[in-house]
Amino acid sequence: MNKTRLYRIAEQNILITSIHDRVHEYCKEYLAEDDVPLEKCLRVCTSQADIEYEREQSAREDQTEGRKVREWSDDYLEELAVYRSIAEQMPDHNTFLLHGSAVCVDGEAYLFTGRSGIGKSTHVRLWQELLGGRLTVINDDKPLVRLKENQAVIYGTPYNGKHRSGNNISAPLKAICMLGQAEHNHIEQISKKDAFPLLLQQSYRSANPETMPKIILLVSRLADLVQFWKLDCNMDISAARLSFNTMSGIDIGE
Repeated sequence: MNKTRLYRIAEQNILITSIHDRVHEYCKEYLAEDDVPLEKCLRVCTSQADIEYEREQSAREDQTEGRKVREWSDDYLEELAVYRSIAEQMPDHNTFLLHGSAVCVDGEAYLFTGRSGIGKSTHVRLWQELLGGRLTVINDDKPLVRLKENQAVIYGTPYNGKHRSGNNISAPLKAICMLGQAEHNHIEQISKKDAFPLLLQQSYRSANPETMPKIILLVSRLADLVQFWKLDCNMDISAARLSFNTMSGIDIGE
């Protein structure tokens, strides 16, 4: 029997109806009050066809990456289907999915992004080592970014990576850091023109011809609201010190 629950994610009330219970266990930290008018809610209702679509997408990705095609359970694939539906609807509310690891320090958010395996989570752990209790992880994989009149705000979501690292919080987004690997640490600010294609690569890619232009517009607007940095680094605490000192404007010292 299908299960229906109401959640609040990135300031949107979302009514989710799923086949399996796992979806609701996954999203339980985002449960909303039941007295919200249903006509004001986004709606997500998954079917077996949605699950099979995610299975096909996963197999295609494995083949593209040269991996053995992995077998996933229906309830796991339904989690992906639910978030795909949310990501498809959010651009109508000035919000989009941006892959990366987001943290909050002293009330401001920083997002580390880059290709899979580049070291986003590792760099966040170095920031945690450097900053201790000043830092809170917002989301370690798939945060949502909402654009307001004069600022971008980044939100935690239930979809926070294989280590389930994240919190149901939000913070104004101060800077986005594009990560690369290098023997020696180097950071520099980059222009909107240079940042835009990198951001678009890490944003949710909709197959809907009506949705994707909205995402492109939101990415372009984001590029006007925050700072962009390119960090080539090793996996040493000195890389975290360099990136924090530079992006925050605060010298934390040795």
